[in-house]
Amino acid sequence: MKDYSILIVDDEEAQRNILKGYLEKKGYKIYSASSGTEGIELIQKNMIDIVLSDYKMPDKTGLEVLEQVKKINPEISFVILTAYGTIENAVKAMRLGAFDYISKPVDLDELDLLLEKIIENKNLKSEIKFLKNQLQEKFKIDSFISHSPQMEEVLSVASRAADSKATVLITGESGTGKEVLAKSIHYVSPRKDKPFIAVNIPALPETLLESELFGHEKGAFTGADKSKKGRFELADTGTIFLDEIGDIPLNLQVKLLRVLQEHQIERLGSIENINIDVRIIAATHQNLEQKIKDGTFREDLYYRLNIISLHIPPLRERKEDIIPLVDYFVEKYSTENGKEKLTLSKEAVDLLLKYNFPGNVRELENIIERAVVLCRSKAITVNDLPNVVKGFKAEKEIPAQDEGTLIDQVEALEKKLIFDALSKSNGNQSLAGRILGLTERNLRYKMQKYDIKKFN
Repeated sequence: MKDYSILIVDDEEAQRNILKGYLEKKGYKIYSASSGTEGIELIQKNMIDIVLSDYKMPDKTGLEVLEQVKKINPEISFVILTAYGTIENAVKAMRLGAFDYISKPVDLDELDLLLEKIIENKNLKSEIKFLKNQLQEKFKIDSFISHSPQMEEVLSVASRAADSKATVLITGESGTGKEVLAKSIHYVSPRKDKPFIAVNIPALPETLLESELFGHEKGAFTGADKSKKGRFELADTGTIFLDEIGDIPLNLQVKLLRVLQEHQIERLGSIENINIDVRIIAATHQNLEQKIKDGTFREDLYYRLNIISLHIPPLRERKEDIIPLVDYFVEKYSTENGKEKLTLSKEAVDLLLKYNFPGNVRELENIIERAVVLCRSKAITVNDLPNVVKGFKAEKEIPAQDEGTLIDQVEALEKKLIFDALSKSNGNQSLAGRILGLTERNLRYKMQKYDIKKFN
């Protein structure tokens, strides 16, 4: 049984009866009207999904019925039934919002295909609407998980900034949730139904970054076999999120400054200006003021970006947020893994509150996902937490070596630096080695030397 209702509007009784009988056999719920006026009354009183309306009727034309239907409920799909001599009128109706037209006498096979197309389109629209609602719910600022005064202040400013067109600069350590905050601002702004385009600047090769941001014309460089829109054009009327803006090369900083000043871009290989309406939200974990002093970031660009400044404090500075976040992630990953919502033992909670989370919220989420997956009981215990958390207190609280020989003090400092690097990399020895300027082999040697156990 098809869960769709169809209204047939036609002054020819024979035509109405043929369509009604055929479509009822197909499982549709059918209403019929002998005039446009009667059809409008049925729409006002009943839930109608699809209207099949003749174009030429004594009281109202199909076009007039269409106009009133769209005022009552624009979600109703409207199909014009037209004789061969009035195809131009059917085309006009489509311009005004009709889904399609079908010629009379109606070919029933053609009608079947058209109805299937309408239903598929309705289902797709419904799915898109559902996903948009989910995204908007996920990224609503007032549902952002925070209990700390620091974050409440950040979200208060973000809420007020969302309604404006002002450029926003979000700063904070890696993993604090800068992109989540950027999406939150977009999805509660007047641009929420427009594109949100995120660009991770360090992830794009410098040689391709200009083309990716501003687009290029055919033949602009070797391999450019066709014109391509850049991320700014794709974000037109919406929001572009420039993640790690501190890594943008100086030559592109000039072009970005022009976008902010003139609201125009120029594709690579073109001299034509393209007007754009894009709200820019930028983010960085770097100190841009220091980069200005170092000559690697333009001061004028910094002030253009820093109209609204939002700093997300690291998780270690807002301990009040740890337990609410833990609760959220436990519920999320319990559901994803088909488990009943787990609890945490007091010992596990104590360790999580004492840990300093160098990877911030992202690290906390990874830790909880791992714990939920590995947990064999109804409660997450210390044994379900990674060694980086379990060993934190013993390893981290290495006292400053103010006494002893120079060698003793150097070794104590070296041990602490290795531990810090492993914490920041969440136990990834290759990444920790790069942080320390050591090969992975040298790092493993020093870990063995100082009896630093592997991190999970």
